[in-house]
Amino acid sequence: MDKLNNMHAFCRSVELGTFAAVARELNVSAMMISKYVAQLERSLGVVLLNRTTRSLNLTEAGQAYYNRSKLILEDLAELDDSTSQMGGSVRGVLKISAPIDFGGIYMVPVIEAYKRKYPDVKILLALDNKYQNLRDGLYDIVILVTDKLDLGVVARKIKQTELGTYASPGYIEKNGCPENLADLSNHQCLHYINTPHGDYWIFYNHGEVVKIKNDWYFETNSGRALSQAAALGMGIMRAPKLSVNDYLKQGRLVEILPEYRISALSIYATYLQKRFYPAKLSSFVDFLQNYFSLSVK
Repeated sequence: MDKLNNMHAFCRSVELGTFAAVARELNVSAMMISKYVAQLERSLGVVLLNRTTRSLNLTEAGQAYYNRSKLILEDLAELDDSTSQMGGSVRGVLKISAPIDFGGIYMVPVIEAYKRKYPDVKILLALDNKYQNLRDGLYDIVILVTDKLDLGVVARKIKQTELGTYASPGYIEKNGCPENLADLSNHQCLHYINTPHGDYWIFYNHGEVVKIKNDWYFETNSGRALSQAAALGMGIMRAPKLSVNDYLKQGRLVEILPEYRISALSIYATYLQKRFYPAKLSSFVDFLQNYFSLSVK
């Protein structure tokens, strides 16, 4: 058991980059994680990690040991999951990452409904707009709203939305409505930070991709703040339609330049490809797809 414990501490140290990060995850001291890794090295008779004050670096032996250890730990986790499922119940901890705004609007109702059906599954939901690498092992499922996907992961589409351009009726009345993409340079444009396309707006024009970079009047990493700014008349915004549905229904925002919208922006549940998928993961993704097909328009 000590060997497995030490192996787990070593693998997480490689993945998270510092003993302190692993200590926070496991709720122990950084000194204890260092001790686990040192015990592992003594038992093997080799140095696995070169330590500096700022970083951990794998040795050649450490890289080889990490590759095999990771497979062993995954096999053990799969064995536990497959055996527990023989009892007929769906249980365990499911760690999910989702974009801040999409997650804040849509994920809690999904989780509430799922928990009523599967009360023995404990869910940890983290909302973050930063890229999450599933191979880091922090999350079982990462929700993405994107037109780009990483290779080597399973991506189940749960919904499709449009990427449109929106402004408030008050803004249009005061500043006029742009008739084409070139007109946007004469308007106050509100930009969402940390999209896959960086500091550009992406449009489709007769099947071709057009990239526009403006002198942004206001920028934020919050879709809610962006929608509120646009509804208050601060300028024009680009956003997935799902994010502004309520504002459109209330008449606080209207779509402009509809001929340039991107009509196939997909929302995916992504997870690592494995030989065996625990029931907690497969049941949640199935539930997610069904929920969005029936309840989210």
